[in-house]
Amino acid sequence: MLFGSVMSPSAAENAPLARGTAITDPDLLRKLDQSDALSISRLLQPERNANVALTSDLLFASLPQLKAIPPAIDAEFDRYIAQHKATSPSETIGAGEGFDVQLFDRANLKSSSTRFVLAGIVNRMDRAYVSEESCGEIRLIYRLARFDTNADGSKSATRLPMTFNLVMKARNAHQTDGDGKPVTCAEVARRWLDHGDWQGLIGSRTVPYDAMIDRIETNIQISIAPKSALHDFRSDYLLKVFKYDASTRTFEESTLENQIDRDRILADDALRHDFKAWLLTPENLREFDRGTVLIPEKFLARAAVAPTPAGLDASTMQPEFGMVEGEGKSDPVFTDNDVVGALKQAAARGISMENIRSVAGFQRRLDDVTCSGCHQTRGIGGFHFPGVDWLTDKASNSTIVPASPHFVGDQLRRRDILTAFAAGKRPDFSRGFASRPQTRGNQELAGTEYQDGWGAHCSLQNAGSGTPDKSFTSWTCAKGLTCQAAAASSRIGMCFIKTR
Repeated sequence: MLFGSVMSPSAAENAPLARGTAITDPDLLRKLDQSDALSISRLLQPERNANVALTSDLLFASLPQLKAIPPAIDAEFDRYIAQHKATSPSETIGAGEGFDVQLFDRANLKSSSTRFVLAGIVNRMDRAYVSEESCGEIRLIYRLARFDTNADGSKSATRLPMTFNLVMKARNAHQTDGDGKPVTCAEVARRWLDHGDWQGLIGSRTVPYDAMIDRIETNIQISIAPKSALHDFRSDYLLKVFKYDASTRTFEESTLENQIDRDRILADDALRHDFKAWLLTPENLREFDRGTVLIPEKFLARAAVAPTPAGLDASTMQPEFGMVEGEGKSDPVFTDNDVVGALKQAAARGISMENIRSVAGFQRRLDDVTCSGCHQTRGIGGFHFPGVDWLTDKASNSTIVPASPHFVGDQLRRRDILTAFAAGKRPDFSRGFASRPQTRGNQELAGTEYQDGWGAHCSLQNAGSGTPDKSFTSWTCAKGLTCQAAAASSRIGMCFIKTR
């Protein structure tokens, strides 16, 4: 214990927080990867006879399901480079040494020396509100790695900054168990809670694997700019989604869930009007507050770039900048009066808000409901799950952090939902803001950086820096700590030791 009642940041990491919700055991992941049981190529082409995962050059060249992915990524790189040259003409940008801004080297996706290794399996049955029939999702997360032969003949492996998430349905409507009975959401949840290993994912299959596949999500550190006389350190992360079409057995470029196409909405008055009217409708505002809103595709983007580092306050983050009054824009989509009026209208209909109780709360939710805004919040760079690095030796493996504070903090909520499913109850799918976990009354995270311990995000107004904002009054610090400013924010700080 440190500082009285305040736990060290690593204490919660050593607790079985992810039991039933994620598979992060390095030995098991290594075994699964090396057996080819859950390789991308095996899952997409189960009839393949080889028992070795395909290298990157063969993966994209030999699997027709993936043919749309490389050109779509190339197109995003071209757009990113053109935009960067237009906004930063004094900087050079490219892959390799000698550039001010270093691009991710796309040659790694066509190399015989790289492949995607299984870095984690994550249960997301907490997303069953998106499709109740599928009971949510199971995510197989792969990390791109390069394998080299050194001068002395020894082998070495290096992880590269790209993740490839194969998102599968937690169950298929036609799936049955060994006795021919339909598999229920309760049964899937019990497998995960009881076994806590990959058996909960695989179970007894009576449907083809491709009937379980939903989409692929890619996250690439598209560029990194070291600190220089021109700028501070910065890295950008490109997010893409490819939906699986079972009829053609191919992945097609798709919109990102809730990734608001800010530029297109700001430029189109009709679209702007429709978006504001849709989101401020009391029923939609309620789901927006709960974090379970599903914004229609016509308002969404097909790619997102999440820059890091980002500020603590939503008004300093990039994704939805310029949509809410007070962000430096003369013609915002949402004025303070729009938000206040919508909250009053919802209250008049008996709809209570759990998180959005002010304009600032609305602004923060508008940001963290998006893919890019969420990845900026309490992430490790632009990743929430960089993955388990089982490529390292065991001595150093224990020091590798496979997940971000946001991911770790959300495990209590996810486990609560799994437990409800297993008991045959209707789960509560709501979530809090990405900055603070929704603990559901559980004290497992108390005193840690994930909730109210050293490094936790907190409300500066609670520390006397202004009138408390109703959306953040519960963001307090543990005994012995106080909320202190840590960035250019008037509302959100971090819990640190009191100074005299």
